[in-house]
Parts: sequence; structure tokens; C-alpha cells
Amino acid sequence: MGFAQASETERPTYKLSLENDLPVTLAAGGMFGMGMFLYSRMDTPETLKDKGDLLPWDKPLAGRYSKSADRASDIGSVFALGPLAVGGIAWYSGNSTGGEFATFTVMLLQAVGIGNGINLAIRSLEVWPRPYMYASSTRSGTEAGKEKAGNAKAEAYGSFFSGHATAAFTVATFTDQWFKTVYPNSPYKGIVCATAYSLAGLESVLRIAAGKHYVSDVVVGALVGTGVSLGILEMHKDRNQKFSLWVGPNVAGITLRI
Repeated sequence: MGFAQASETERPTYKLSLENDLPVTLAAGGMFGMGMFLYSRMDTPETLKDKGDLLPWDKPLAGRYSKSADRASDIGSVFALGPLAVGGIAWYSGNSTGGEFATFTVMLLQAVGIGNGINLAIRSLEVWPRPYMYASSTRSGTEAGKEKAGNAKAEAYGSFFSGHATAAFTVATFTDQWFKTVYPNSPYKGIVCATAYSLAGLESVLRIAAGKHYVSDVVVGALVGTGVSLGILEMHKDRNQKFSLWVGPNVAGITLRI
């Protein structure tokens, strides 16, 4: 164990296989398509769900709306390119290969399809409306919130759970793991990890500040996005390597997997 701790980190590898990835990719596409179908068929309820039905820690947010925070959260979507940027730079600099870039891209698309499919399907159930929908019935409601609620479509009645948080934590997980894979011994791994998840957390906070989601919405979205991503990554991890060589300061060794 002492040798292992002193050694350099072993580079994890991931691989695609037709027998595994064909059904997973089809399932991801099917789940996303079904989610979109259910989402598009959402109806506007005759009455707004009572504020008392909200969870205790979500009730104070009812009636909240901020146009500036709403815009900022949409601008934050540009960070969705983070994983591809990491992989593209590593490929260009020779620290990765085209095959590895393709593998991570496929895994990322699978995670996005499954995560968003689950999100859209659950949102179509209209568990509770977005916070700004209560702008006309609470003291915290602003004129902008009332206008937003007045022009709301059926999707506004399905706040649970946050699609932005789901996507943000999917991106954060893949950015973190992709960087660790192509730069296994980089001293910046911790910084990249902290930055990726901090930006995902910021995106979630902005969705709450905007009056688009409650705390419960973004927490569940973060868990789904992270969980699905880790599941996809774990499923593709190459476990066929029985031998590996590692070298560190004044130490070297061979790992045997059984």
C-alpha cells in the first residue's frame, strides 16, 4: 500500500463495444425521445397547486423571479462544451487519441440522453409549478414575475426537477473524469474538479435565484446528472487490463488484477 501511494496515478481507460453500446445508445435515444414526447403533451391545469403542498424548505421561494438571474443561467449553458474542450485540447497536444475522444463523446451523449429523458418524463407529471407561477399570490411576487406567470406555458407547471442542474452536473462529472483520464498525474486535477462542480453549483443557484426552480429541484437534478454520468463511466471502464506498470519517485511496481 505504501508503494501504491507513492507511485504515479494509473491512467484509467474506457472502451466502447457494439454489444453494450448499441442497446445503451438506443435506450438513451429512446428515453430522450419519450421524454420529449411526454413533455410536449403537457397540459395547463385549471388551477394552480396550493403553495401549502410545497416542501417546507421550498415554500419561501414561491413567487420569486429574477430576469437577470434567468438570463445568466442561460448564458452559463456555454460551459456545456467543457468536456469536449478538455478532450479536444488533449487530443491536439498528443496526450490523447481520436479513439479516446470518440469514446468519451459517445459516453457523454449517452449520459445526456438518459439524464434529460428522465428529467423530461418526470417534469411532464407536473409535480409542482415553477416558483414564479406564485408571483401573483405572494408578497414576494414582482411585476416582472407576474408578467412571466401570465405568459407561462404548460411546461411551467412542471418544475420538478431541474434540467439545467441535471445537465450541469453531467458536464461537471465528465469534465472532471475526462481531465483525470488524459492527465492522470497533473497537479491541476483538484482545481479542475473543484472548478467544474463549482460552476455546476453556480448554475443551480442561478436557477433558484431566477425563480425557475426550488432547492429540491436542483438537488435532485444534481444527483441524477452525477449518478447517470458515473454509471455510464463505470460501465465503460476497461477491466481487462490484468497487468499495469507504475513508476514514481524512487519506486516502481507492477499491479496484477485477478
